[in-house]
Amino acid sequence: MIGMIRWPMDLGLQIRMIGTMFLLALVYFIFIAVLASIGVDSLILVVIIAGVLLLQYFFSDKLVLLSMGAEVVTEQQEPQLYEMVTRLCAIAGIPRPKLAVVHKSVPNAFATGRNAKHSVVAVTDGLRSMLTQDELEAVLAHELSHVKNRDSMIITLASLISTVAFFIFRNSFMIPRGGRGGKENLWFLVPIMAAVVWVVSFLLIKALSRYREYAADRGSALITGKPSQLASALMKISGMIQRVPTRDLREVEGMNAFFIIPALSGESIMELFGTHPTVEKRIAALEKIESELQGHVT
Repeated sequence: MIGMIRWPMDLGLQIRMIGTMFLLALVYFIFIAVLASIGVDSLILVVIIAGVLLLQYFFSDKLVLLSMGAEVVTEQQEPQLYEMVTRLCAIAGIPRPKLAVVHKSVPNAFATGRNAKHSVVAVTDGLRSMLTQDELEAVLAHELSHVKNRDSMIITLASLISTVAFFIFRNSFMIPRGGRGGKENLWFLVPIMAAVVWVVSFLLIKALSRYREYAADRGSALITGKPSQLASALMKISGMIQRVPTRDLREVEGMNAFFIIPALSGESIMELFGTHPTVEKRIAALEKIESELQGHVT
């Protein structure tokens, strides 16, 4: 019988993620307080945007699969893939998600869905053709770690007020100039505050996304016990992506936040704005985990 692993807490990573969420909450609280003090009736706007995001949250798996042209496959169609994922899920202690295949040459994988019971893990043909079985297992374990950690839910909730702020900024000059309590002259603060909140929250959410990638890498290492296999897979995927035609990469660029490695990345994009840490930093972290695991064994 396959034993379920204990999911230890990475204290440093948890502190960074909690700190990021706290700063997001603080920024959002200040933003709402300023809007209320000026007299802007933003309740209806918040409700509308929240409704849109909740719809996206509940139907994210279908939207993502549709955008990628992914095909949900059955156990009869992909017995080897299902066997692999079933075993990894037993170790991770989560229900088995649906599996999908994307018939694209771009080597990548992603997970989507609001929780473990409503999730999908997908792999591309390009990924499966280039990785060994151990490397593919490591990549799947990374995606299953995202499912276990409920990353889709966390990022969606973190993005709520950020989206509202962007919407307010974009439409700020259509806001009536009136206000309550003689504050009609303060309307100009609305677009300024909205812009500041959107920029700050954008950077914090990107940081949160990078922290979640480190956590998923660590989860993969714990599930498989082979951090080096994920490191090897990351190197292969990164190297192969550089050889994929730019046109093909741009077709899936919108999925970067979901992918194990962004479809378009490099020196031209500052790490500060990236959804993922650099491959070099991820491999360094995996090498550290490898040393830790070897230390426990010896």
